[in-house]
Amino acid sequence: MEVSCAMDNFVVSARKYRPVTFDSVVGQSHITTTLKNAIRTNHLAQAFLFCGPRGVGKTTCARILAKTINCQNLGDDVEACGECESCVSFQNNASFNIHELDAASNNSVEDIRNLIDQVRYPPQTGKYKIYIIDEVHMLSQAAFNAFLKTLEEPPGYAIFILATTEKHKILPTILSRCQIFDFNRIQPKDIAYHLADIAQKEGIETEKEALELIGQKADGGLRDALSMFDLNVTFSTDNRLTYEAVLENLHILDYDYYFKITDALTSGSIARSLVLFDEILRKGFDGHLFVVGLLEHFRNLLVCKDPQTVTLLQVSESAERKYQQQSALADMSFLLSALSIASQCDINYKSAKNQRLHVELCLMKLANLPHVLQLSSLAAVDETAKKKVEPELKPLNPAPVTPAEPQINGIQANGIPTNGNYADAPARAAQPAQAPSRLKNTIALAPTAPNADLAVKEAPKGQSENVAAAVSNNARKEALTFETLQTHWYEFAEKRRIAGNSTTEEISLNKEFKLDGTSIEIALDNTHQLEAMANVRYELLSYLKSRIDAPRLEINPRVAPQEVNRLPYTPAEKFNYMAEKNPYLLELKQALGLDVDF
Repeated sequence: MEVSCAMDNFVVSARKYRPVTFDSVVGQSHITTTLKNAIRTNHLAQAFLFCGPRGVGKTTCARILAKTINCQNLGDDVEACGECESCVSFQNNASFNIHELDAASNNSVEDIRNLIDQVRYPPQTGKYKIYIIDEVHMLSQAAFNAFLKTLEEPPGYAIFILATTEKHKILPTILSRCQIFDFNRIQPKDIAYHLADIAQKEGIETEKEALELIGQKADGGLRDALSMFDLNVTFSTDNRLTYEAVLENLHILDYDYYFKITDALTSGSIARSLVLFDEILRKGFDGHLFVVGLLEHFRNLLVCKDPQTVTLLQVSESAERKYQQQSALADMSFLLSALSIASQCDINYKSAKNQRLHVELCLMKLANLPHVLQLSSLAAVDETAKKKVEPELKPLNPAPVTPAEPQINGIQANGIPTNGNYADAPARAAQPAQAPSRLKNTIALAPTAPNADLAVKEAPKGQSENVAAAVSNNARKEALTFETLQTHWYEFAEKRRIAGNSTTEEISLNKEFKLDGTSIEIALDNTHQLEAMANVRYELLSYLKSRIDAPRLEINPRVAPQEVNRLPYTPAEKFNYMAEKNPYLLELKQALGLDVDF
């Protein structure tokens, strides 16, 4: 097949379909509306600064502004006519009133001085001379300083339009002399609509999802989107753009993989998730890219939980429906925990020696999350059920009859029945009276008593509240004393030892401690023991508070090896230890002239 040498030169879409009016600019209505109003009311500034990401229309808007303010037939719509002498000369790149300077290659003081010399001459035709300086942040500091005076006080016919992608590199003295316009990244939906319009003009058949995918990949830059559009049109053999072809050509991981991975993780299938990850790697995708995409997927599922945040999704309509369906099946606690685990995988990926195994371990943890969350919820339900169970009725200790004591279900608070059925009532009356606190601890309400609620109501108001508080707060818990604390502390240490804890933790838990009010002071030998105690601290406090009535109990470990009672280790230490208990050993050693084996 022979290709004709007389074929027309191809013009890329970014140049062929470059906007020529304010209304044709995509996604920057806040900029174009302000500029049109400034032209209509004749409130044009002497210097403009257009800043924003690449490919969003900064230079395009500068050219449209320059052409519009010099148009000789400007109408009420504030758009250049395109037919007058000024517009025609601009379109043919032959205008003497509009000058473009690339500051990336003309960044010296001499270049700025030449520009200042040109500013001195008024325009031959038209009202204004416009100077467009692109990539102005590339000017040297000396060039900026040389430009300051002219930029601040130019002639009435001169207007400067500066454009840059790095606003932070421009001197504050320059910024203060310009009217600044910040260009936004163009939304993927706006890019997709613009690409659909171009495809219709070019006679190219497209799928909506393919154009939306290009819009997402462009990251807010219309020029990048048009370049990818041309690339995919060239790749296509039938002048048709499909979603699968765009995925393959731009090497994008299909979001369907993330939906499949999430289904496998929520069902607890480690095997399916690992097989899908292997398939992704065999297609040539990077593991780190997969982790970042998985984080984005979990984030999208999370924002779908609330109808108010669904608008934060920047995906196609079909993908949005899929996200909402899967979000309804995924638990909120799973998504939050999954985001935390995947985020740690992302942070530590580059430092991992075996990066594939690093990601696989992350997937295993995520697949085990539903089981862990289920056990946690069952434990919470069980704990709630235990709290709702009433304490059993304990035997009441007898006490002498006191007329002022209230009655509960026919039994006085001191344990004497009111119906006189006890045969040994005189013997009980002879026993010494118990303390009021003891009485409160011995009063209990039987959950099956038929008139329990009525009995509490019949008792005096203050007494009934004390009884209820005693039953709810002191049931099954012991008072805080050093002996009870020591007992339950060593019970916990023994349970941890049986469960197979580390040696450092076992040594730390068996250290001597002191009780100061509600604070447990414990001195440790080194930082390893301190770290082991920190790891088990909250579990130990929970265990102690469940058995001891001390809600404000705290543990304050510290490293103080000089305070720890260490057992004798060397022969000299052992001899001194025994000599303290039996001083006659020293006399024996001196009398026989013995030496300790060091």
